[in-house]
Amino acid sequence: MRYKAVFFDAGETLVHAHPSFAELFANVVSRAGHQVNAEAIAESISEKAAARLERAAGKNELWSTDRERSKTFWLGIYGALLEETGLPADQGLDVKLYEAFSDHANYSLFPDVERVLEKLGSSGLILGVISNFEEWLEVLLEHLDIARYFSVTAISGIEGVEKPDPSLFRIALSRGGVDAGDAIYVGDNPRFDVDPAAAVGMHAVLLDRRGRFQGVDTPRISSLEELPAMAGI
Repeated sequence: MRYKAVFFDAGETLVHAHPSFAELFANVVSRAGHQVNAEAIAESISEKAAARLERAAGKNELWSTDRERSKTFWLGIYGALLEETGLPADQGLDVKLYEAFSDHANYSLFPDVERVLEKLGSSGLILGVISNFEEWLEVLLEHLDIARYFSVTAISGIEGVEKPDPSLFRIALSRGGVDAGDAIYVGDNPRFDVDPAAAVGMHAVLLDRRGRFQGVDTPRISSLEELPAMAGI
């Protein structure tokens, strides 16, 4: 089947904290005079953040639709991570972490992103972003020089609705003038990306860069380089 559009999640699909979430975390606390092993805390950080996001979704607790709400949410996560690693959570380190993770300079594209966007875009496909992110994602995409590829965006910090609510996907489909069955959606999380995209009728693809979801029963790729063939290019 030849599709008409491909939509993407942003965090951990197109962009990532640089050099990594754990290493940036370690760098921030190191500059404040504390030492922590990035490799040792990497898995804990990932699990802690994922669990908090799951709880928020389960309670329909919106966290990214407003800048202050998002700040409070992430400060809570950073505070819990600091306590877990034995670091002081009452010396402003949580704020320093929030500032670092809100700084455009601390984000990079995954190596496969621009090549694939160029290939998909030049084939005539409509490209878009559907993401739970603060409103500054638009500025980040400009900063990373990939905003030019996307004719459609649906960002929770702007729209006021969050994945896994399927409304965010419907907003993007409507803006793109595309039927759900003619669109692919690519994201890195089964709960927030695959399930709601499939629920509205999109062809959902799980981007599993680190092999975390071997048992998930859905089309799964380990690199965006596999995507053009799935899109019929």
